[in-house]
Amino acid sequence: MMRRTFRIACSPKGASSCRDGFAVVAIDVIRATTTAVTAASLGRECYPVGSLEAAGQMARQWDNPLLAGEINGYKPPGFHMNNSPAELAGIGDISRPLILLSSSGTPLIANALGCDVLYLACFRNAAATADRLVGEGYPKIALLGAGSRGEFREEDQIGCAWIAASLARKGYVPEDTASAGILDRWGDAPAAACLVSKSVDYLKSTQQIEDLLFILDRVNDLRETFTVDASGRVVASSTSRVSRER
Repeated sequence: MMRRTFRIACSPKGASSCRDGFAVVAIDVIRATTTAVTAASLGRECYPVGSLEAAGQMARQWDNPLLAGEINGYKPPGFHMNNSPAELAGIGDISRPLILLSSSGTPLIANALGCDVLYLACFRNAAATADRLVGEGYPKIALLGAGSRGEFREEDQIGCAWIAASLARKGYVPEDTASAGILDRWGDAPAAACLVSKSVDYLKSTQQIEDLLFILDRVNDLRETFTVDASGRVVASSTSRVSRER
């Protein structure tokens, strides 16, 4: 039987070493993949982009796209909203395609385009993603956290570790000691363990607590997995079984 492995790493550029034979999972819990997953789950077209320039180029393809995002925590000029899953979920009109930009999460997604398959995960669909990965039987899986300011933030380590724990129960083994260490530390952690993160401190200090509450209140509430196709669009697919234990 072929040995099945997973790695856990943190770097927006880390996907460059995972282009051959890997299923890649991009994770930016606070907040890019949560926003992207939320958009696609509501039926809104969503296109994560890696730069402000790419956002502008993408925006010219539609008459009235919705631009959401941040650079170094600030909403860029001309954007309609911040990188906020809570605000996005409250917008009833889903007809406008979402172009999403963030400091770390969407560059990670953009750099991973061209991998064999690219999934997006967050607290909302960690269990569904793990089930899908196991069901597809990928021999090598890369769980990549976006991090922030060069740090592998706790929320992304938790998201990676939850998926890794499910993989380990199905016979996958960590590729290196660093991956094993993150699994051991965070595999059984509750979502609230991320409250020590600097990302949480940022949301609190900038009065964006609604996004934190949104993230913590929606753990494994989605039975969908989300991939990114060749055009850069986030595509939702249903899964038949999801464990809601966390």
